[in-house]
Amino acid sequence: MVQTVKLRDIVEVNTGTKNPSRWPDIPFKYVDVSAVDNVEKKINGVRTLIGSEAPSRARKVICADDILVSTVRPNLNAVAKVSTELDGQIASTGFCVLRAEKQVLPEYLFFFVRSPRFILNLSSLVAGAMYPAVTDKQVMDQFIPLPSVPEQRRIVDILSRAESIVRLRREVQMKTNDLIPVLFLDMFGDPATNPKGWQVLPVKDFVARFEGGKNIQAGGDGLSELRILKVSAVTSGTYIETEAKPAPADYKPPNSYFVKEGDLLFSRANTEQLVGATALVETTNGKTLLPDKLWRFVWAKPVAPQYIHALFQSGAVRKELGKLSTGTSASMRNISQGKLFGLELPIAPIEKQRQFAECIEQIRSIHARQENALQKAETIFASVIARAFDGSAT
Repeated sequence: MVQTVKLRDIVEVNTGTKNPSRWPDIPFKYVDVSAVDNVEKKINGVRTLIGSEAPSRARKVICADDILVSTVRPNLNAVAKVSTELDGQIASTGFCVLRAEKQVLPEYLFFFVRSPRFILNLSSLVAGAMYPAVTDKQVMDQFIPLPSVPEQRRIVDILSRAESIVRLRREVQMKTNDLIPVLFLDMFGDPATNPKGWQVLPVKDFVARFEGGKNIQAGGDGLSELRILKVSAVTSGTYIETEAKPAPADYKPPNSYFVKEGDLLFSRANTEQLVGATALVETTNGKTLLPDKLWRFVWAKPVAPQYIHALFQSGAVRKELGKLSTGTSASMRNISQGKLFGLELPIAPIEKQRQFAECIEQIRSIHARQENALQKAETIFASVIARAFDGSAT
């Protein structure tokens, strides 16, 4: 039977602290909680600071192979393994730093802090409504199954193989996503220079009007089956119907407020970088409503919505949309319909637009298959890691 021990019995409790502000001109690399990619479980956002710029939380000295466990919002599982490049650098006090002793492999420890049991146990201990967190002591008090080192290596090998499949699926998915803008530039050229000489038209020539909803305060959860979209439903360029708030229980919207399949939605308000984002509605539940900050394109002539979507998502057009936006706050800019109607864009013939739309449908079919494969790989990895730390990995 595999013995179970507390983390404090197999990791160094005191990993060392340093106050960089004592050396105001000395540079150092700083890892805070936001630097951890919660999906990849890697440190991607390291900042190089000098001592005089050190935040008060920059205190914990880290070494290669240390395991960082965020004590803030533990349900998000912001954990990472420290690379050799960060040996001797500084991490936030928002991490509990686990340094493995010789009876436990760092890789085994890293997989353990990603296991469902560990995450669930820490989440149950959270205190603080505004700043939910656990303490280092609570992390150190967690129990971990501790097989022999050879058995740990076997478990790490199983989990590494399962994780590599997930990573490969994610990489393929990302490459599939990149195909659309590449295809657009290949077929139509950069809208900023219009190298293929397409006819330049103002938006008003191919859009009859924009339809939006109403600014309504959210209702209570479960009181209405209707939901009102948030601006975040389109900011990524992909329609995310779950980014919505509940409608009031007694709200009876007109038919024009309902999102419909095939709609191309436009964000008229957001930050300067995100204003003007568009998303194409491929499917909808029929119970989702437009807010006042999202508009639906209503066409004045035949167009391929997939083409217009790609055109509006191109870097050149997004830059022009940012210039059209106005507002005193950098966090909320607006575009008026008048300015948008006057925006001049190179518009390819409808036959070329439809050819592009057919290619997009093929790419989306590939994307859907890859998404299904990714979900299966993630399910397998989740199952294997759960079993590994229940003592039943094979």
